[in-house]
Amino acid sequence: MQTRIATLDDIDEVLELHYRYQIDSIDEEDKKDGFVTTPFTKEQLTQLISQEQGLFITLKDGKVIAYVMAASWEFWSVWPMFAFMIQDLPNLEYMGQRLSTQNSYQYGPVCIDRSVRGSGTLEDIFDFARDEMSKRYPILVTFINKVNPRSYEAHSRKLGLEVIKEFEYNGNNYYELVYDTSKKIKL
Repeated sequence: MQTRIATLDDIDEVLELHYRYQIDSIDEEDKKDGFVTTPFTKEQLTQLISQEQGLFITLKDGKVIAYVMAASWEFWSVWPMFAFMIQDLPNLEYMGQRLSTQNSYQYGPVCIDRSVRGSGTLEDIFDFARDEMSKRYPILVTFINKVNPRSYEAHSRKLGLEVIKEFEYNGNNYYELVYDTSKKIKL
């Protein structure tokens, strides 16, 4: 398997993987194994790659089997949920510093094809993306919907992300998690 920063040529395959596991299109029986909530367009992924270098992929036999998105708060600010989170950043403290759009970035979503779940793919792509983003930001911030326990377990237990707060937005309940990007994950 190969993990790398995505190029514009990878967008169609990423969207294909995304659609299979997106909350609005995932098979009902697959939801218990995790899902992604935010829909994305080709234009948004083009911007994510071109302006942020924030789309990371893992390929197996030349096919995209996993992705992680990570970008500045500026990129994410067009979505109301992220604008809500940005407003709250100054109320949070981690690693002895108040969170801001300058010292943190938004990680996720992450999507792993079910054929490679449990194989270490999540750990590999997370650590690759973390290492790349650590060159710009010391703190990773993300959120996980409480109705997605598989993602919560993977991120808290396997990767070591810490819950910094819980919050409600638009009738849903979330964990907000953080991570020190200078630290490799402990495998």
